[in-house]
Amino acid sequence: MSAFHIIVCGSLVPDPLQTLEPITSPTGPGLKNEAMLPAVLDPWAGHALYEAANLAKNNPGSKVWLVSLGPKAKLQQLMMTIAQKVPFELVAVDGSASGFTDPFEAANALSDAIAKIPGLDRSKLLVFGGCASASRDAGVTMQMIGEKLGICDQFLAVDELSTPGDGSLRILERIEGGRYQVSSCQGAPAVLAWATGKLPVPPNNPQVGMMNMRAIMPALQKAVPAKVGSEGVTFSSVEVPKQKRETRIVKDMPVDEIAREIVAWITA
Repeated sequence: MSAFHIIVCGSLVPDPLQTLEPITSPTGPGLKNEAMLPAVLDPWAGHALYEAANLAKNNPGSKVWLVSLGPKAKLQQLMMTIAQKVPFELVAVDGSASGFTDPFEAANALSDAIAKIPGLDRSKLLVFGGCASASRDAGVTMQMIGEKLGICDQFLAVDELSTPGDGSLRILERIEGGRYQVSSCQGAPAVLAWATGKLPVPPNNPQVGMMNMRAIMPALQKAVPAKVGSEGVTFSSVEVPKQKRETRIVKDMPVDEIAREIVAWITA
């Protein structure tokens, strides 16, 4: 078994069950009442966190850090929920988590925070994160973080990671056609951007939550401010995609005819 130092990059996104209305503010594009919207952990980052915790559990001596960029007040609310899921140490970066932030600036802030973690062993380093984001879907942030940290072995859209026991990594990445690309890596350091993974959401564990919160609150108080935004970027327009519904009620239509109409509508 090998011990790993696993960094998970993940932040908050607005709860998708809320109505999101884009607006243009004095500082650039944003969401209406964004500060009041309830937040959840980004789904792809969540998969990365749960996979990291499982890997650490199965490799004694491993440790998990969650490096999160977002407003301190919103991060505190988020930690009340996810702290009960798995053990981790929080590294908070106080900055914007808006969907209109520049991925290069976000990658700079996250990589700087990772580089300053005391006691981090780069020979054991695995950097996890989501292959995309529910609000900032540039799809390039993890690659930029890897380049900033000088990590060349990068794997995107990962669904499964296994460790044979000799320090090497076996990785399954999604490719087109519902197939997987199987890769082998000699070991850490490496960057893995996760898709859905293989694990369910862990149940709440109050004991884990209490253990995490003892370190989370001081970490939030020490959060380093980061200037992350969209300065210099111009958006011609921002809007929620419009829903379109066409309904026609017909009785006793043959199945073949229904199928032909659906195909014709899709290809129109």
